[in-house]
Amino acid sequence: MYIIESYSLAVIFCIITMLCWGSWANTQKLAGSKWRFELFYWDYVFGIVILALVFGLTLGSTGDAGRSFSEDLFQADSKSYTLAFLGGVIFNLANILIVAAIAYAGMSVAFPVGIGLALVLGVIVNYVSAQKGDPLLLFLGVALVVMAIVMDAFAYKKLAQTKQKSPRTGLMLALAGGFLMSFFYFFVAQSMSLDFSNPEGGKFTPYGAVFVFSIGILMSNFVFNTILMRKPIEGRPLNATDYFKGSPWVHFVGILGGIIWCIGMSFSIIAAEKAGPAISYGLGQGATMVAAFWGVVIWREFKEAPKSTNTLLGGMFLLFLIGLTLIVYAGS
Repeated sequence: MYIIESYSLAVIFCIITMLCWGSWANTQKLAGSKWRFELFYWDYVFGIVILALVFGLTLGSTGDAGRSFSEDLFQADSKSYTLAFLGGVIFNLANILIVAAIAYAGMSVAFPVGIGLALVLGVIVNYVSAQKGDPLLLFLGVALVVMAIVMDAFAYKKLAQTKQKSPRTGLMLALAGGFLMSFFYFFVAQSMSLDFSNPEGGKFTPYGAVFVFSIGILMSNFVFNTILMRKPIEGRPLNATDYFKGSPWVHFVGILGGIIWCIGMSFSIIAAEKAGPAISYGLGQGATMVAAFWGVVIWREFKEAPKSTNTLLGGMFLLFLIGLTLIVYAGS
């Protein structure tokens, strides 16, 4: 299987993760406001499973290092399967809440608040499990990210006031999703051996872990998303038949969104051996800044906000950038 050999390459993989995790939600925007996010989410999940399988059969099955994808799946014990699968279940519930927050409050709010919180808690959880990196630089970077989250929340509050709309629903959905999101990576990392060349028996290597993780997302989606379709946060209840009313375009962009996200997840897990889970996860969750950029600059989600909001948004981007830089140097 393909394995990263250096820390610098691991950082590049984490940056690609950041770009993927911060950009996939554009596909929800491209699907259009008339295509409900509950229906979009089915295609998104299918895209994740497809990419995880493709990577397993290609990158996970080439080369002489480590184990092949099929061998990895057959040798893993029940504990590893449970941990990776549970990681998928936790991620799915968290992500549904954040996607709902995107539909309600926009990318420039849901990502910095929800994923920003996930970054903070997730770095702490993953550092405790595998203490790799300079803790001073790592947690100083996390502290700056916290400040960026607060600034973004205040910016959204100003925007919501101009729309005569309470910010509570969007923020609460993002915070709840972010809290749950901080734990999924820990479970997936615990299912893996962090020596990919000579992996521990009974544990997964990256490609097997990501595939079982994706199955956890798919299986849990039949529970979580079905409930949400019947009792939506906004709008009328949906039926399974509504999914088949979508055009080929909306189904395509939904699948594309899942593929983009899973490229990021796979690259992050592959980088975890050299960078450590805390740094690999933390850098990937720099997606908050990428998504905020899309929301503010491309989708113009704050165009109706007061001018004073620009100062808050500028401060948010600056703090995120400095914080992420410190996280990078924590592992060098």
